[in-house]
Amino acid sequence: MGPVERISTWFSKKVTGHWTFPRLGFKYKFPDNVYMQNSTNIKKMEFVNKNTIKLDKILNELDAFVLKFIKILEKHADYVIVSGYVSILFGRSRSTEDIDIFIKELSKEQFDALYQDLKEAGYWCLNGEKIDELYSYLQEGLSVRFADEGTTVPNFEVKFAKKKSALMAFADPLTIVLNEGNIKLSSLERQIAYKRYYLKSDKDLEDASYIEKLFKGQINLAKVKLLQRMIEDEMAQAGKGQ
Repeated sequence: MGPVERISTWFSKKVTGHWTFPRLGFKYKFPDNVYMQNSTNIKKMEFVNKNTIKLDKILNELDAFVLKFIKILEKHADYVIVSGYVSILFGRSRSTEDIDIFIKELSKEQFDALYQDLKEAGYWCLNGEKIDELYSYLQEGLSVRFADEGTTVPNFEVKFAKKKSALMAFADPLTIVLNEGNIKLSSLERQIAYKRYYLKSDKDLEDASYIEKLFKGQINLAKVKLLQRMIEDEMAQAGKGQ
């Protein structure tokens, strides 16, 4: 099965117009009788370089929700998005209640400044309102969640990157360039390894397979194996209480 046929088998809902999909430097043009899994509204996607993808996409509500939050967050902290939203951004049809974000560790004063900016922009923290308490959660390796006022989902699950595997995600982030702004993700290899060898739920395994198939030829499988060993070592150490 050729690349065009393989890609077209993943889709099941008709869209109109032409769009292009690159693989190893090539772009494929699809006529308007191609079918997609869902209404992705993706018109064009291409690698600018190994760490940057330009994505021409009509934003859905979740994309707009993410971009609004990120524009505040990036003023205060370096971040990468991991887990379920990544596959959704690239067209997978599935729901999510939260967007998982690792940030580099902040001082209490820096976190307070971030919290105040989020509060002024209409977000509230599901974990509480006391800065000392929220900061202690982050220091303990737990997450704090933010949502629009009056709602609980979707929400952003924000966590300090403390483990080696999380900290290394900042060494090779993947930047998605949208017309409305940029979004930083952990690398495709990290997405696959994190879901396949750490989270392991059916939904996560499906996400990993989706990303692996969608970007076939662009994934460094040796890197996925290396990350697998790192994740399994961390899990083994955690199991020993170290």
